[in-house]
Amino acid sequence: MKKVEAIIKPFKLDDVRAALTEAGISGLTVSEVRGYGRQKGHTETYRGAEYNIDFLPKVKIDTVVSDDQLDRCIEAIMETAATGKIGDGKIFVFDVEQAIRIRTGEQNDEAV
Repeated sequence: MKKVEAIIKPFKLDDVRAALTEAGISGLTVSEVRGYGRQKGHTETYRGAEYNIDFLPKVKIDTVVSDDQLDRCIEAIMETAATGKIGDGKIFVFDVEQAIRIRTGEQNDEAV
């Protein structure tokens, strides 16, 4: 099993969720996060005053998938989250040693 963590632009969330559902990925956790990468934030003007926005709003999607679903999951995120501009995000993949469904006690692939 693999944990897929994707950091994407907030306005892409609905498209990514729909693509993951279509790819057979059933469970997601979504968090609103703030951060920066190579773009290093930007400058905005508000009521005539300039100020720096160092941390940009992003959305983090976490899901755990079986090994055979991993490529479909990554492909779905990449195809729908990409805008071709800086700040599209990142995808991280981690090994998951064990998963347990609390209600039933099911483990690993059955719990996912």
